[in-house]
Amino acid sequence: MKLLTGNDLPTGDVVWWTGSGWSRHVEDATDVGVAGEAILQAEEGARRVNVPYLIEATQTDEGPRPAHIKDRIRALGPTMRPDLTLKPADPDAGSWVI
Repeated sequence: MKLLTGNDLPTGDVVWWTGSGWSRHVEDATDVGVAGEAILQAEEGARRVNVPYLIEATQTDEGPRPAHIKDRIRALGPTMRPDLTLKPADPDAGSWVI
């Protein structure tokens, strides 16, 4: 499965393509499949997202999980301050990254 990700231009937040827009939550991301490159080009041209790019991911019971650790860290949030992650109340959130 392929996901499209980047950073929101006004805020710098990590965002994920949902099929109709962008979300801060990787759980909302949708598989862009073979259309990924065309969506990437259109969104890059619209200048809503800074440096959009395609990544590999797998589908899990909790939703999409980026294949590369870099993108799992981007999906979860800061590693040094668990209270600032997107799942601050989840004591096992860090295990999702590894």
